[in-house]
Amino acid sequence: MLLGFYSAFSPGTAAGDNGSLRLDLDNMPQPDAYLRKLETHGGQSKLAADDYLEAAPELIVEIVASSATIDLHDKLRAYRRNGVKEYIVWLTFENEIRFHTLDNGEYRRVMPDEKGVVRSQVFPGLWFDIPALLERNPSRQVATLQAGINSRG
Repeated sequence: MLLGFYSAFSPGTAAGDNGSLRLDLDNMPQPDAYLRKLETHGGQSKLAADDYLEAAPELIVEIVASSATIDLHDKLRAYRRNGVKEYIVWLTFENEIRFHTLDNGEYRRVMPDEKGVVRSQVFPGLWFDIPALLERNPSRQVATLQAGINSRG
């Protein structure tokens, strides 16, 4: 929902969910959600003639049951190798959201600020209110995102 809302107010971006991605010859994951820059706006992925997304979108979101899952191991490595710039993992059992950003070829965790907000470094104005997400408070989630979008000027 939030990625689609952001995309609606951000020309040159596209959001999607549960679509298969052709990352490379060995990896064709189906992330829960993604946000990408369009090719016309400097994006690194493209929509193929058969409607599959090829190459890595800039941001991927996975919602998982446990930190012991493939999403924090094999997928994380595949996304890193293929240049996914930001990777968000929502660990539902642990009630935790981990935001990773690609820095010099490695993922590093980005911690929320004092208000619990994480700001994308790739998409200006894409702000996530982590406590609101964990509390499943959509009005606060959207208010934080709208504040981020408005901050772009």
